[in-house]
Amino acid sequence: MIAHLTLEIRIEGAHSLKEKRQVLRSVKDGLRTRFNVAVAEIDPSDAWQRATLGVVSISHSRDYLDGLMRNVERFAIRAANNSGGEITDSFLDFLDEHDFGERIPGES
Repeated sequence: MIAHLTLEIRIEGAHSLKEKRQVLRSVKDGLRTRFNVAVAEIDPSDAWQRATLGVVSISHSRDYLDGLMRNVERFAIRAANNSGGEITDSFLDFLDEHDFGERIPGES
């Protein structure tokens, strides 16, 4: 099962792309270090005051992923606030093997 968390971030005080990247780097590095998840900016934009991050993790347990992503979201809110940003919205989605179609021959 795959969990995908989308975080919409507003960076009101950013007056340059460099300031935006500093906030995003702080949030992304904190999430990777603390939770060992994959994090990337999705829907990249040159707008200085907003960004979208995608956070992904894989597990056999949906319950584990749900708890993990809730903790990720709480941490991201704190990290963004401490860096000059604000999480304005978040979306959590789950994909299981049925969403991927048939298995590849030879896979167990």
